[in-house]
Amino acid sequence: MPYKIMIAEDDADIAELISLYLENDDFQVVLAQNGKEALELFEKMDIDLLIVDLMMPELNGYETIRKIREVSKIPILILSAKSMNQDKVLGLGIGADMYMTKPFDALELVAQVKAMIRRSYRF
Repeated sequence: MPYKIMIAEDDADIAELISLYLENDDFQVVLAQNGKEALELFEKMDIDLLIVDLMMPELNGYETIRKIREVSKIPILILSAKSMNQDKVLGLGIGADMYMTKPFDALELVAQVKAMIRRSYRF
């Protein structure tokens, strides 16, 4: 059974690029265009890992992470253009497990997702 990865990203081109790379590695991908949609989908589906942008409309990535952390311990990877140290510290402090900055290498992103899945779902 493939792992299900949610991508919460308002830039459709970035979301599609990530999706293509993850699907090539046999992950199932769910796309959300903003934090509000991500939370709605999260309530309805079994998501194994979340990739989230910080700067999204309706509900930003920080608030999305906070709300998900109230109910789940799934691995969360922040993918953001915000590259200041305080942004990284805040994101990791509220519950993200990994922080990557844009621009990013898609192969490295997939490698990080695989590593997070390995660490979180060992049998």
